[in-house]
Amino acid sequence: MSSMIVAPEPAAVEAGAEVLQKGGNAIDAAVTAAFAQAVVNPQMCGLGGYLLLNLRLADGRSFTLDAPALAGAKVTPTMWQDIVIGPNPFGWGYFLQGKVNDLGYQAICTPGWVKGMAEILARWGSLSWAETMAPAVRLADEGFMVTEHLAARWKYERLYQEESTLLDYITANPEASRIYLKESGPYNAGETLRNPDYAWTLRRLAERGPEDFYQGELAQQIATDLATNDSFVTAEDLAGYRFQDVAPVVGSYRGYKIVTVGPPHGGPTLLAILNILEGYDLAALEHNSADYIYLVAMAMKAAFADRNPYLGDPNFVEVPLAWMTSKERAAEWRQQIDAGQPINVAFNVTEPPDTTHVTVVDQAGNCVALTHSLGSSSGVITPGLGFIYNNSMVNFHPWPGHPNSIAPGKGRTTGMAPAIIFKDDKPVLVIGSPGATRIITANLQVILNHLDFGMSIQEAVLAPRFDCQGDVIKCQARIPEMICAQVRPKHPIQRLPQSHGGFALVHAIAIDPASSRLSGGADTGSDGMALAVG
Repeated sequence: MSSMIVAPEPAAVEAGAEVLQKGGNAIDAAVTAAFAQAVVNPQMCGLGGYLLLNLRLADGRSFTLDAPALAGAKVTPTMWQDIVIGPNPFGWGYFLQGKVNDLGYQAICTPGWVKGMAEILARWGSLSWAETMAPAVRLADEGFMVTEHLAARWKYERLYQEESTLLDYITANPEASRIYLKESGPYNAGETLRNPDYAWTLRRLAERGPEDFYQGELAQQIATDLATNDSFVTAEDLAGYRFQDVAPVVGSYRGYKIVTVGPPHGGPTLLAILNILEGYDLAALEHNSADYIYLVAMAMKAAFADRNPYLGDPNFVEVPLAWMTSKERAAEWRQQIDAGQPINVAFNVTEPPDTTHVTVVDQAGNCVALTHSLGSSSGVITPGLGFIYNNSMVNFHPWPGHPNSIAPGKGRTTGMAPAIIFKDDKPVLVIGSPGATRIITANLQVILNHLDFGMSIQEAVLAPRFDCQGDVIKCQARIPEMICAQVRPKHPIQRLPQSHGGFALVHAIAIDPASSRLSGGADTGSDGMALAVG
């Protein structure tokens, strides 16, 4: 059995692959790749962010570790209820006056990324903390080539005045502007971008250890900057931060075991959709036919109808997980779908469509699905440190009384749903993606494509996708209008301008149960890359 790594950033994939070549395990490779991702994809992930791990060790044990971004001690449940403009038409959070939940210091939640990465490596890795950072230090110091995808995202033009673009986050902060802008504006594809401040911070963490970020001199520097600029995150929040060991959520689909992540993340909704669809012979339908799209979309819609009113941080609210993921609830939804009865989905705030992911399987059989994020970044950089903080406050419900409402120390809902799928207790698919709540529906379709339709994993990842979380089915432009026209009498459907991308960026590894041969699927909606080692 060889090893394989898949992620949206080629430089990070290569850094992880070099670790595998030198005898490191999947955990070493994933952490190394994640540090590299933090440098080359600086608004999607990094030291100021959060992570979610789904791990299956070669000895058969499964673990999930959650290092979320938590609301600061200074927040209150009612602080934003009077400045709400309205929901983002694309579902990515609420628009507030002054964009205070989205951009700048008050958008920041306490970061868990550093502590989470350190714990993952300490428990299951074999490399030193400093070794995993070395490629990222080099990329930050010497510079990296700006990819076409990254350059295009910096040139994206907003559709709504209230919307923030990735460039807006940068231009709003002097440090971010200094590092990420030239005199003429953002960097272009093919140009080299250096961030020596980020390299300095990484070297300092390598020398002094991860606790410097939370309780040392680095923590003091961070906390002073945040306090000076009226952030809700305090020095005490940093010093008291704790990651969470959480139990995996386990379900089944046509004889396969699905192991994913629990609330407040996307795993329960993924399981709920699979439970509904298990009652139908999908393989008898033509893939992406009108009947198939309608049926799968209604299963998506039903699962989100249960998700949106009830999902929240289980440390703060009671989440009816057993009910949401039960076969009995799925049967009730099938009856409603078969009867053609309407499915009503309450709007719920979701996170920005950003984030990144890395999937790794090593030759011993260790399997890693690691999703990590900044949201879409607050734009804030503490002078001299080089890294951007998250903007996770945008993910909270701005009114009190909802399971996802604001509270000190609370995590917010996400769509992250890294999953590992087993047949006869052998892993056959390791999958994850960035892309907000569309992570759930994108992972779902790749799973269906591979398991129900027998597609290779690359075919499964490349197949056109659609999504339904509310009143409209949305699909990639590669799904023909002639198909949409057949769906439209049953349900509103809209083709989006993207032919690739726009529906999360799935990065998966399939494992042949007979030969143990690995095959990778990298999403062409970004710069994704799959690389085999050995």
